[in-house]
Amino acid sequence: MNRQLPLTQQNLDQLPSQIARPTYDRSRLTTGIVHVGVGGFHRAHEAFYTDQLLEAGGDPQWGICGVGLREPDRKMATILRDQDYLYTLIVKRPDGGIETRVIGSIVDFLMGCDDPAAVIDRMADPATKIVSLTITEGGYNVDPATGEFNASNPDAQHDIDHPLQPRLVFGFMTAAMAKRRQQGLPAFTVQSCDNIQHNGDLTRKMLIGFARLQDPQLADWIEQEVSFPNAMVDRITPVTSDADIDFLRTEFGLDDKWPVACEPFCQWVVEDDFSAGRPDWQDVGVQFVPDVTPYEKMKLRLLNAGHSVLGILGSVFGHETIDQAIDDDLFAQYLRQFFDREATPVLDAVAGIDLDEYKQTLIERFGNPKIRDSLSRIRLESSSKLPVFLIPTIRENLASGGSIRYATLVLAAWCYYSDKQVDRHGKALEITDGLKTELHAAARKTGDDPLAFLKVQSVFGDLAENQRFTKTYADLIDRIYSNPDVTATMQAILSDESNS
Repeated sequence: MNRQLPLTQQNLDQLPSQIARPTYDRSRLTTGIVHVGVGGFHRAHEAFYTDQLLEAGGDPQWGICGVGLREPDRKMATILRDQDYLYTLIVKRPDGGIETRVIGSIVDFLMGCDDPAAVIDRMADPATKIVSLTITEGGYNVDPATGEFNASNPDAQHDIDHPLQPRLVFGFMTAAMAKRRQQGLPAFTVQSCDNIQHNGDLTRKMLIGFARLQDPQLADWIEQEVSFPNAMVDRITPVTSDADIDFLRTEFGLDDKWPVACEPFCQWVVEDDFSAGRPDWQDVGVQFVPDVTPYEKMKLRLLNAGHSVLGILGSVFGHETIDQAIDDDLFAQYLRQFFDREATPVLDAVAGIDLDEYKQTLIERFGNPKIRDSLSRIRLESSSKLPVFLIPTIRENLASGGSIRYATLVLAAWCYYSDKQVDRHGKALEITDGLKTELHAAARKTGDDPLAFLKVQSVFGDLAENQRFTKTYADLIDRIYSNPDVTATMQAILSDESNS
C-alpha cells in the first residue's frame, strides 16, 4: 500500500502540485471570527471565502476559531486539531473536472460543552469582531406557536439560571456580550450564515429574547449596539462520503480524515452592517448590499423550493439523487414549469440578476453528476423547510389567483410518503424530521379525511381553511393514493397547464 501523507501544516510542502494550499503565513493569523457550528457548509463557504481573502493578501486578523457546543461536534474538533485545522476542499465540476485546495483560514477549535468559559472568553476577546453561525433552523430555539424565543426549552431554563455555564448559543453570546459591556468594549457583529429568510433579523430576535430573560439592561445594550446583518448563502455541499476521502488517498496519497466536497458555484450576499469592522470579502466575490430581501427570497423560492420539489416527488418515484431526478426529462420540465408559472410571478425584482439565466443555472447545478446530492439529505426536516421555501409561494398565488398545482402536488406527495414511508416500489424511505411522528399520525388519517395532513397547524397554518387550495389538494391526494407513480399526475398537470 502507498504511504499516506497526513494533512498537517508541516506536510503542506510535500503535497502534490495539483493540490493548491495556503501560501500565506498561518502563524500570523489571529482570531477575528468565532464560528459556531463547523460543518461542511461553513467550510465550503465562509471559511473558503476567508481563505481566498487571506491568500490575496488580506488582513491576518481574520482567522477563524471554530466552536462546537455539543458532544456530536467532538469528531470535527478532534480531526481538525490533529490536522492543524487544515482540510481539503474538493470542487466537483459537471464536466468531471475536480479542483482541490487545502483551506487554512481556521486556526483553532473550542468545545463549549467541555469548557464554556473558554468559549465565552474567546467571544469576549477584543480581537473578536464577528461571531458567525451555522446552527440549522432548529438551533434558533423558536417557539413554533408564538415565533418568540422558546423559554420553556430545558436548556434555555438552565442558561437563564447558570449564565456562565451555558448550553445554547444564545447563552454563550449573552455571557460574552456581558463581559464586553462590563469592560467597555464594542459589541461584536452576529452573522448568521444559515439558510433562513431574514436570518439576521431572526438571530437578533432570539438573542435579545433570551438576554431579556436573564438581564433586561444587557438586552437593551445588545439591541442598541449589536449588528445582525441579513445574508443569503448558497453553495451545494453534500455530506462528505468515504469516496471523497478515498479519492484524496488514491489520487494524491493524502490522508484527510474529513474533507469537504462541493459544487463550483458559490454565492454570498450580505447587508453591509457590521458593529466592529469586517473582512474585505468583497475582494473575493462576496456581494454587499443595503437590503438582501429580494436576493434571499429568490434563492429560497427557487433553489431551496426546487430542491424540495425534486426531493419529495423524486423520492416517491424512486430516484435517489438530485442529478438523477433532474436527468429525468419529465422532472426537469416539471421543475422549470414550477419555477416559471408559480415561483417567478411572486418574486420581487432583483437588481443585477437575470431570472431566466438564474433558473437555467439552477437546473444545470442540480444536474451536476459529480455532486450526487442525495434526496434523503434534501428531505431532512421538511417540516421546517417547506413552510419557508414552498408554502409561502402557494399562499401568495392563492391571494393573486395564480397557479398552485405544481407546489400543491409536492405537499400531497409529502403526505403520501409520511403515511406509507415507502416509495412507489415499496422501498422504505428514511425520514428524519422533528415532527415525524405527528406528521405520520396525521397522514395515516388521510383515507378517512383527505385534509387530515393539513391539520398539522405548526406546518400548514390555516391552509386547510382555503377552499380553492383544499379542492386542489384533495384532488391530488386522490390521484396519488390511487396511483403512487407521481409521474402520471405530473404529466397531467403539465398537460392541463399547457392547454390552459
